[in-house]
Amino acid sequence: MKRINIGGVPEHFNLAWYLTLKNGEYKNEGINLRWKDYFGGTGAMNKGLREGEIDMAVILTEGIIKDIIDGNPSKIVQTFVQSPLIWGIHVAHNSDFESIEDLKGKKAAISRYGSGSHLMAFINAESNNWNLEEDLDFEVIKNLDGAVEGLTNGVADYFMWEKFTTKPIVDEGVFRRIANCPTPWPCFVIAVNNEFFENNKEDVKTILNIINNTTSEFKSIPSIDVTIANRYDQRLEDVQEWLSLTEWSQDVIDEATIMTVQEKLLELDIIPKSIDYSDLIHDLK
Repeated sequence: MKRINIGGVPEHFNLAWYLTLKNGEYKNEGINLRWKDYFGGTGAMNKGLREGEIDMAVILTEGIIKDIIDGNPSKIVQTFVQSPLIWGIHVAHNSDFESIEDLKGKKAAISRYGSGSHLMAFINAESNNWNLEEDLDFEVIKNLDGAVEGLTNGVADYFMWEKFTTKPIVDEGVFRRIANCPTPWPCFVIAVNNEFFENNKEDVKTILNIINNTTSEFKSIPSIDVTIANRYDQRLEDVQEWLSLTEWSQDVIDEATIMTVQEKLLELDIIPKSIDYSDLIHDLK
């Protein structure tokens, strides 16, 4: 049985992977798919793809595009979640910050440079007409636990992370969410290391077929809202809202979307150049 390693964030978006693994669907096809949780998010997964720790990743669109341009030997095989990611902008519950404007020039907690939390800080700054050189400052905190510690201790002032994942921390009175900042594109894609892809193309297709069968019917799984609420310590009404806003995809990401992401990253000086669609996408045909 062929072992294949895949990584993703331990969040509700990826429950479909857990369900298909639990059901033994990959093993039925001769694939020993091993899932690795990446609490450090996109930056940590990019490192895993580069170093061969994982063969595949369910990863933020803008994060993997930036890292491929920076030399990550991987490409995207399809969109995983079509809807935008809604990033909550969080501060410590007892801080004096009340609005986005209060955060201008303050220190953003980020999981690592090149991560989603890092890139989205630029997008948030631009959308609020901040000076990208003078009004942004960063503190690396590695993961969500690091953000809780960093904001509570005043090492950093605000933190951007997916709003439903952080909702329990807001409900506990640790964070306050003062605004939301949605991504201007589909949020998650599936990326595959190039060398692995060339040698295992049919296995990649098999894995995608299995996960796509589940995501296409995900919302109709009986009591899926209750399952998510229990597994991820979420309130049922929050899960139901999240389900209503979230759409999975079973298709390759289109060229127009890829160019939109690159244009924005180029405009923000996050990437040095844009590259061809074919240099970012693996053709599964």
